[in-house]
Amino acid sequence: MIALSKFPTSTADSTDDAAVRLRSMLVAADSLTLRVPGIEAYVGGRHAVTGDGRLRVELPARSHLTEHLTHQRETVAMVEVTDLAPTPVRDRVRGRGTLTGWLVTEAELTAGDQEPVAVLDLATAELTVDGRTTHVDPDAFATARPDPLAASEADLLCHLDHHHPQTVERLCRLVPARQLQGVRRVRPVRLDRHGLVLRLELPAGDRDVRLRFRTPLRHPDHLGFEIEALLQEAHGCRSRRAR
Repeated sequence: MIALSKFPTSTADSTDDAAVRLRSMLVAADSLTLRVPGIEAYVGGRHAVTGDGRLRVELPARSHLTEHLTHQRETVAMVEVTDLAPTPVRDRVRGRGTLTGWLVTEAELTAGDQEPVAVLDLATAELTVDGRTTHVDPDAFATARPDPLAASEADLLCHLDHHHPQTVERLCRLVPARQLQGVRRVRPVRLDRHGLVLRLELPAGDRDVRLRFRTPLRHPDHLGFEIEALLQEAHGCRSRRAR
């Protein structure tokens, strides 16, 4: 049987799980803010996490931040990342992450530098999901590997939502009928190695349910097989209900 569970209050049950979630958020983050004393810069899409777990940021050329770092090559800094659902749901915020440490420029900067680079040496990190905050050990963050679907999740969810509503409808057969009472609309809201999360939209409030894969994905190429397994199980549910 395909496992069905109400989406837990927080997926960050341990610091290792939280580290993976935070690394995954950074892979596809569109909303990323870098703060140093007195200065704030939006750097979404200008960042990457190095193999040793340091956050590398391309600084906006001729910005206040870059000008600040021409005079002070090392400074305390905070990075805030927001995980937003790519599908049009009422509450799009799925989680928030905060990283603090020392921001160090990779080379001496001059006023005319184009796209200078700085690196955040991580001191502390934390992940907040559904009001629950988990502290992430810097070493755990450094060794964590992002979810295999992190880079493609947004495109996959939007494609499923926009072009395959009948597939979502079929998957709803896996949800107990009592949980579907009063539901006005169902949308896919999250996809990771563990499964697909559907959001059941109610007149007052929403409910998330996770359709779990048989085994956690190790590679994006395995996604099709797991989705097909969910659909086969959904077909079985329809057959049993029709009896």
